[in-house]
Amino acid sequence: MDNKIKNIGIVGAGQMGCGIAHVSAVAGYKVHLYDLSQDRIESALATINGNLARQVTSGKMTDEERKAALSQITGSTDINDFAPMDLVIEAATEDESVKRKIYAHVCPVLKPDAILATNTSSLSITRLASATDRPSHFMGIHFMNPVPVMKLVELVRGIATDEGTFSTAKDFVATLDKTVTVAEDFPAFIVNRILLPMINEAIYTLYEGVGTVDAIDTAMRLGANHPMGPLQLADFIGLDTCLSIMQVLYEGLADSKYRPCPLLVKYVEAGWLGRKSGRGFYDYRGPTPVPTR
Repeated sequence: MDNKIKNIGIVGAGQMGCGIAHVSAVAGYKVHLYDLSQDRIESALATINGNLARQVTSGKMTDEERKAALSQITGSTDINDFAPMDLVIEAATEDESVKRKIYAHVCPVLKPDAILATNTSSLSITRLASATDRPSHFMGIHFMNPVPVMKLVELVRGIATDEGTFSTAKDFVATLDKTVTVAEDFPAFIVNRILLPMINEAIYTLYEGVGTVDAIDTAMRLGANHPMGPLQLADFIGLDTCLSIMQVLYEGLADSKYRPCPLLVKYVEAGWLGRKSGRGFYDYRGPTPVPTR
């Protein structure tokens, strides 16, 4: 194990924070989850336990390994618990002002040589780094969702990220049994710069009446061999997240090809955010998902 990093802090006990805690604990790191409410931490620990149990059932780990991993994870609502951390990964919502507020609270607590990383899927690493007291010790470590399953991690340096920070992050990711891809600090990096315009185009295809939800998803699953259709995938990611990444692309690159589809905007305004809210391009409130148009 990389000797520079032993204790990992994670800001945000949502879906991504849970996943990052899960894989880090399995790799033997001590993990501390921070969130604003104790309820969110309790529910995160329950989620992690459930996901670990699933890996036991499928034969990926033993029950002893599950217990060992779980014993590595603690959680609290006190930011001061980050004082001994070697690496803190911020996995909060994809909103720059929220992230900046977090850094303002976290930075004064951290050791001078601690690395601060963000799991952002689209925002400028250089700009986020400038909101911290340690731009040279700041970078993007972008995990894919669901973290325990997905093999890829995008590493993104800001203009000020130093070589030591980058190599430490690279070594850390290698110990998690993940594959690294290095992306330059441009809006949405590699995966989302290619994936999100495809999803947005699928929504335009629906908006323009070229095909129904079912026709579009079936076409891409069976015609392009995608494991899930683009509208089903959008619902899985969350339509609010899809919209915010498209907005980052559109504003950051000023190219009309990245304009978010008006239908995507409408769904988000309706609060139909996909799987997490019960409705998106599919309605998830019954026994099987039903297309909403």
